[in-house]
Amino acid sequence: MLGLGSLSFLSPWLLLGLAALPMLWWLLRLTPPTPRRVSFPAIRLLFDLVPQEETPYRTPLWLILMRLLLAALVILGFAGPLLNAHSELQGKRALMLVVDDGWAAAPGWPDREHSMAEAVDEAERYKIPVILLTTAPSPDGGPIAASGMLSAAEARQKIRVLEPRPWATDRTAALAAVQHLDLKPEIAGHVAVVWLSDGLAGADPDSGRKLAEGLRQLGSLAILADPATRLPSLMRPPEATASGLTLHVERATAGAPQTLALRALDDAGRLVSVEKVDFAADKTAASLALKIPAELRNRIASLSIEGENSAGGVLLLDDRWRQRPVGLIAESEEANAQPLLGDLYYVERALGPYAELRHGDAAKLLQREIAVLIMADVGLLPQETVAKLNTWVDKGGVLVRFAGPKLAQNADSLLPVHLRSGDRQLGGAMSWSQPAHLAPFPAESPFAGLAVPPEVLVDRQVLAEPELDLGKKTWAKLVDGTPLVTAEKQGNGWIVLIHTTANASWSNLALSGLFVEMLQRLVSLSQGVYGGGAAAEPLPPLQLLDGYGRLVAPPPTALPATPNDLATNAVGPRHPPGYYGKSTARRALNLGAALPKLAPLEGLPADVQSDPFAVADTVDLMPWLLGAAFALLLADMIIALALRGLLSGWRRPGGRAVAGLAFLLLLLPAAARAQAGDADKFAISAAGTTRLAYVVTGNDQSDGISKAGLFGLSLVLAQRTAAELGDPIGVNLETDDLAFFPILYWRVPGDEAPLSAAAEQRLSDYLKHGGMVLFDTADQLGLGGGSANALRGLLRDMDVPTLVPAPPDHVLTKAFYLLRDFPGRYTGGVLWVEQGEGRVNDGVSSVIIGSNDWAGAWAMDDSGRPLYATVPGGDRQRELAYRFGVNLVMYALTGNYKSDQVHVPAILERLGQ
Repeated sequence: MLGLGSLSFLSPWLLLGLAALPMLWWLLRLTPPTPRRVSFPAIRLLFDLVPQEETPYRTPLWLILMRLLLAALVILGFAGPLLNAHSELQGKRALMLVVDDGWAAAPGWPDREHSMAEAVDEAERYKIPVILLTTAPSPDGGPIAASGMLSAAEARQKIRVLEPRPWATDRTAALAAVQHLDLKPEIAGHVAVVWLSDGLAGADPDSGRKLAEGLRQLGSLAILADPATRLPSLMRPPEATASGLTLHVERATAGAPQTLALRALDDAGRLVSVEKVDFAADKTAASLALKIPAELRNRIASLSIEGENSAGGVLLLDDRWRQRPVGLIAESEEANAQPLLGDLYYVERALGPYAELRHGDAAKLLQREIAVLIMADVGLLPQETVAKLNTWVDKGGVLVRFAGPKLAQNADSLLPVHLRSGDRQLGGAMSWSQPAHLAPFPAESPFAGLAVPPEVLVDRQVLAEPELDLGKKTWAKLVDGTPLVTAEKQGNGWIVLIHTTANASWSNLALSGLFVEMLQRLVSLSQGVYGGGAAAEPLPPLQLLDGYGRLVAPPPTALPATPNDLATNAVGPRHPPGYYGKSTARRALNLGAALPKLAPLEGLPADVQSDPFAVADTVDLMPWLLGAAFALLLADMIIALALRGLLSGWRRPGGRAVAGLAFLLLLLPAAARAQAGDADKFAISAAGTTRLAYVVTGNDQSDGISKAGLFGLSLVLAQRTAAELGDPIGVNLETDDLAFFPILYWRVPGDEAPLSAAAEQRLSDYLKHGGMVLFDTADQLGLGGGSANALRGLLRDMDVPTLVPAPPDHVLTKAFYLLRDFPGRYTGGVLWVEQGEGRVNDGVSSVIIGSNDWAGAWAMDDSGRPLYATVPGGDRQRELAYRFGVNLVMYALTGNYKSDQVHVPAILERLGQ
């Protein structure tokens, strides 16, 4: 291969033919004289008696140059010119593609597919075989091994089915596969190796360097990787704190400040919240305290980094981060006769809405999964029970104890602090003159930020012995400095003591709202459920993540996970990340908990460097050059015939103009058909399948919402009805044929320009011949910016039928779902329909107008996740918006048949009338 900058030639020796162009110049200069037709009358013989000097007729210079250009194009075309071609395969006997197909390659996978296809095409041009080696373990758990010698077609088939894995690469095993390659002697040392790296160092930072050295021994080595600024980020396991959930995100390289968006989704994929996490300059880790209400937090099933489509960018949550099972232990039986005097009456009322409460003694409760144990005034515990409780706390449980007369007299060892004998009460030996108020909570306390009501008073409490670290153990205290709540970390759990009773006998704390908030903070300290014999059984895979971070059905190669697998985060081919267990009780196995600290790939050999993925395509210029040569050949034939007088009319007036026009048509055939081709493509695309269409307004934001909204509605229709629609398409009223679409959605922006006469005529014809248009001003909350005025301007010169608010019995209320109103992203707007349910199209209203921004409520991204919040009704409002969309499409497709009387009994039965 001969390279001249970005231009290369596969057969450069053919360029020697260019040296023959001077000889062609000399040969083409002379042509035989053109035959002439001479009349024979005898008188004409007299005119030829005088001899004339004859000179040869020379070919015109412009024709010679054109023929030389033709010859040059043929020579250049057969020399195999390539634009932006690679040159690594020159002189090589084989191409080897080494692909990092672990989780980190998923965000940039399209770049890798493009680079692999380019490399295989180049190998096909050089007619050399391809070897493929992937560095992530295979799903069946088998060893990593390279493929055999593949043809270009076989390599394309393997690349086509190649996808990133939801686990990390194993470059040590990949190096072993390279060392076991059995190459023929004529190939060994002449292999062009292209390593498509994920750019990360991996578990063994030195494994990348070793693999590069091993590949370098096969021949030449080129490494392609994403730049440091595009390396993937990783969601680490969250941390349950007293104030909520703390999220941890990590990036591979420190640098400029960076902000990532975290999307919180529920089990149905609905958006719960979007949070922003900020990386400080020169920091590779960032944390975010997820401060949302407990009700919303319990709905979160997964958190993902927006734009990071990988298994590492997804964090799955299970019951460990949701509502905790809480055990209640009390010895007193007073609650049966006098509930208000029960030791745990107020605790039950405080935690009932937020936790699963279980009653019993300590031994019974520890036989099941439990996250928090709350003990009222309990006397001395058996040593066997104390040992079990200590083990349970070490594993992460939270033990909350309340003081009382029994604890004051007989304190045991299961306490965060040592207690003085007896208690401090109003009027006693260790007394104060009046009930004490609570002091503000310390900043390091889990209760920090809670408001202290002035009416909360403490009449009696147990006192802690003075200790050096008593201040660190104190989470709440009275205004005189005596501790009211103390705690101590034990193993992975906590032991917490509230120095007053759980009822109102020693304090009115249990009667306040502060009591509820304090207990919620204490329950949120727990890390999940512990104990129970059922947990020892292996959990079958329920839903697993693929390489792109999507929950999919478990593959047949996935095995059940044991408690040890889950505890050690044993993520791999046999235990991919995802959910294990049953739908009612599942455990999450996250990739982020199993990976080492992210770091960029460094320490490569000195003669090897990493380059970004190529963005330029290799262009084969041979068809273009030979096509141009063929056009010149046709033109040359026409010109030669014309110069010889063999074309009738050539010498007549206008003949040369006609020949020149024919010459231009031969050179530019594609340009003459471009406009017609575009129209044909649109018609084929629109007519091939039923699609929802939206009007392109020129407002990028509004058009993007329209497209995403119809995309989401099409998915819902496919899931709930028999309608199978293609992807939505945007239409231009000026040029596109509207007859292919049953309904047009027009989200009218405030800056919409008036329609031209041609567009108005197209739209009027569409409406008169059975089409339907839904005009949406999306300004119900005053956010439209003049959209209603813009709509009036659009319809001012059109023959729009009389519109009325949709009546309660309109077909849109019962076309598929039974509806009472038609909410979108917003609610409250009036839906206007044609009076009398239309004059044409089977009585279907041709024009529907509203302002609730239905596309904003329907909008989904490529993963099926909602894009915009629905206010004020949340998910219920979004569901009703989808139902309206389904009714609208059914109304457009099936007409008003649901208004027939035959459907009335079934509808009344569904309404319960």
